[in-house]
Amino acid sequence: MMTNLNIDFLKKMLSTYSPAGNEVKIADLIREEIKELVDEITVDTLGNLIARKKGAGKKVMLAGHMDQIGLMVTYIDDEGFLRFTNVGGISPAITLSQRVIFENGTIGVIGSERLEDLKDLRLDKLFIDIGASSREEAEDKVKIGDIAVYCSEVVADEKKVISQALDDRIGCFVMIEALKRLSNTENDLYFVFTVQEEVGTRGAKTAAYGIEPDIAIAFDVTATGDTPKAKSMAVKLGKGPAIKVKDNSILCHPKVKNYMIDQAEKNNIPYQIEILEFGGTDAGAIHLTKSGVPSGVLSIPCRYLHSDCEMVFLSDVEEAIELTKNIVIHPIQLDE
Repeated sequence: MMTNLNIDFLKKMLSTYSPAGNEVKIADLIREEIKELVDEITVDTLGNLIARKKGAGKKVMLAGHMDQIGLMVTYIDDEGFLRFTNVGGISPAITLSQRVIFENGTIGVIGSERLEDLKDLRLDKLFIDIGASSREEAEDKVKIGDIAVYCSEVVADEKKVISQALDDRIGCFVMIEALKRLSNTENDLYFVFTVQEEVGTRGAKTAAYGIEPDIAIAFDVTATGDTPKAKSMAVKLGKGPAIKVKDNSILCHPKVKNYMIDQAEKNNIPYQIEILEFGGTDAGAIHLTKSGVPSGVLSIPCRYLHSDCEMVFLSDVEEAIELTKNIVIHPIQLDE
């Protein structure tokens, strides 16, 4: 599928260091990209980037999280090796032997203590080796509390993107590209690029409390069932964006879900139905805000979640952008 997507900008997004709790760099990049497309941009107390495109209709909150998973240094031993804890969902099996990078550009590799059995592999058996020979040498480059993220090259061709941080920079990218395709809208749109989703959907909770939306849609990745002997799941790469029914954080509001399906069918946009038996998204926090917010989720199918080589198909991204544009451009009536 041929697209006109700004892949260079997507690569910048995916390569920008911004783990949970330290999202300033990605927020600055997004702000610069969209500042001429909206009526106002604010950053709230927790760090959420909120871009408003004004309209007289329903107050609609679109949310995608900017943060990425990371590894926080907890201890530096006498030989200069770094122990760490997870910031978000870090798998020891995926992390072993990976390169990681700190905000200041220091690069290390993940090593492991000697194990009798790989079944004993746990995060507390791993360490970061930055090539230091002493605690003093290591402390010149890295401090306790510093966070590293996976360090890998973004790979993109005419069909796919492979990278760390597609969860959820690709959701943010869908929101940005949809915003570029909007002229005027009758809805009052809040494009919210949230913080700290990977550690408990924290930014979405505070942003929704301040905005008090009438309707909300979260944008995130979802797992697939299309690899050999994968857990059964009716989502595949290349079959369109997925409209969520449930995950562990939400039963999506049926009227929002049906509205999204209706817009996909009216505009001949391929879509899939998603039931995720684990995990959650920003919608989980948003829909419980104050007296409740009717909420849905539009997901981008993604393989190898929470790794340095997550994979999405560009056709799904393009179709998610078109569906998003059609969802928000028309007056949203959920009472019909």
